[in-house]
Amino acid sequence: MTTHLLVDGNGMPLAVTATPASGNEREQVSRLLERVRVYHGYGRPKHCPKEIHADKGYDSKALRIFLRRKGVKPIIPKRMWKGRKQPRGKKIPASRSRWQVERCFAWMQRKYRRLVARWERRDIYWNGFLQISIIMIWVDKLICG
Repeated sequence: MTTHLLVDGNGMPLAVTATPASGNEREQVSRLLERVRVYHGYGRPKHCPKEIHADKGYDSKALRIFLRRKGVKPIIPKRMWKGRKQPRGKKIPASRSRWQVERCFAWMQRKYRRLVARWERRDIYWNGFLQISIIMIWVDKLICG
């Protein structure tokens, strides 16, 4: 089971999906964007943030085109294959905000051991515990500040 997170600038989870380990990571981006609402202080909430930071697993031309059409700036490093030339254009540095996603995973693994060792036989139970863990992380943030 693979978990895909969309987090805000403070590392707080905004949307989550869980897929089989053999699934395509790039297809999950549109599902995550549909689940989140970004408030800008006025007007209707938008579905897309201004930019998305992702790791090399999400690198594809189709995903970059999809994000640009939605008005999202993709900050995704290019995958490098052995024996190939360096890609043209401006080099995208390794994502500096990737640690926020990893920190969110660490919070869930530290506080909710049930998510690390998957004991449930059905996906619906595991997804329920995943949603509860995200709710509890937000409750802790709102109460403790």
